[in-house]
Amino acid sequence: MAEKPAYPVQLIQPDGRRVLDRKHAALVADVGPDQLRALYEDMVVTRRIDVEATALQRQGQLGLWPPLLGQEAAQVGSARALHPDDYVFCSYREAAVAYCRGVSPADLTRLWRGVAHYCWDPGAVNMTNPNIVVGSQGLHATGYAYAAHLDDAEIATIAYFGDGATSQGDIAEALGFAASWSAPVVFFCQNNHWAISAPVRVQSATPIALRAYGYGMPGVQVDGNDVLAVLAVTRQAVARARSGGGPSFIEALTYRMGPHTTADDPTRYRSAAETEEWKRRDPIDRVHRLLEREGLLDEDWERRVAAHADDVARQVRSATIEMPDPGPMELFDHVYATAHPLLDQQRREYAEYLTGDPGPSSARPEGARP
Repeated sequence: MAEKPAYPVQLIQPDGRRVLDRKHAALVADVGPDQLRALYEDMVVTRRIDVEATALQRQGQLGLWPPLLGQEAAQVGSARALHPDDYVFCSYREAAVAYCRGVSPADLTRLWRGVAHYCWDPGAVNMTNPNIVVGSQGLHATGYAYAAHLDDAEIATIAYFGDGATSQGDIAEALGFAASWSAPVVFFCQNNHWAISAPVRVQSATPIALRAYGYGMPGVQVDGNDVLAVLAVTRQAVARARSGGGPSFIEALTYRMGPHTTADDPTRYRSAAETEEWKRRDPIDRVHRLLEREGLLDEDWERRVAAHADDVARQVRSATIEMPDPGPMELFDHVYATAHPLLDQQRREYAEYLTGDPGPSSARPEGARP
C-alpha cells in the first residue's frame, strides 16, 4: 500500500517555480519544452471553449452549460495521461477531457443545445457522453473495467466525479467492488470545493482521498491546479491499472471559479474574497509563469495559441447556431443498442399521432388509460 501523503502533490508553485519532488517529477521527466507548451495550449483552448459556450447559453443558444473555468489543469493533465484504448466515464463538466480525447469542437454542445440525446459518438473517442445522474458513472466505469479484466484487455478506465458525488451511494459501491475485484479503474475526484451550494466540508470531515484506504486502494491528493502534478499522479494510477495492480483514487484539489451550471448564482452562497484567493492560483497563469521563468515564451507563439483558441471558439459558436432541429421521430434513435418491442410500439404510435391517422395499434379498450 502506498504511503499516505501529508501534503498534496505539487510540481509547480503558483508563482511558476518548480517544486523539488524527485518521486513525482520522475513520472513527467519526458515532458520537455514542446510538451509543456502543448499542455499550456490545451488549457488555453479549453478555457476559450468554456467561455464561448457560457456566452452562447447567456445569449439563448444553449439551454444549459456546466462551466469548467478554473479546472483546466485537473482535466487536461489527467486526460493527457491516458492511452487511446483507455476508456473515460465522465460526469457533465469534462469538456476539456473531451477535447483532449479528440471530440470535435462542433460536437461539444449538441446535448446542451437540446437537439440530440448525446454530444459525440462514444465509440469513436472511448469516452461516454455527459452524465447528469450524479455518481452513477463510478459504477459504469467499474463494470467496464472488470469486464476488460475478464477479457484480459490491458487497459484502464477512469471515472470523473466531483466532491459532492462522493456522498452518493453509487460511488461507495463502485469503490468497494473495484477494490474487492481488482478492477483496473482510476477514480478521479475533482474536488472543486462546492457541490452546487454545499461546501466540501459538508461532504467529508477528512481529505476525501483518505477514504480510499478504507476500501483497500491507494489514494493521493494532488494540487489540481498544477497540470504537471496531475499528469504525474494520473500516469501512476493508469500504469497501476493497466499492469493488473487494481484501482486507485485521486483527489484533485481545484476550484470552480464560475457557477455550478449557468442556472446557478454562486454569489448567493460563497464570498468574493474566496474566489479572489483562488484566482491567484489560476492553473493557466501558473504554467505561463513557468514557461516565462524557463525562457519558453515568445510573442509570436503566444499569438498563435490565442488565434488557435479563437478559431476553436468560432467552430463551437457556428456549429451551435447552425445545428438543425431534429425530426420528431429521431426521439427514438439511440435509446437502446438493439431493437426493443416496447420502443417499436411507441415509435409506431407516435408516428400515427403525428399524421393524425390512428392505426390498429392505437386502439385501446374503453376506459383504458393512455
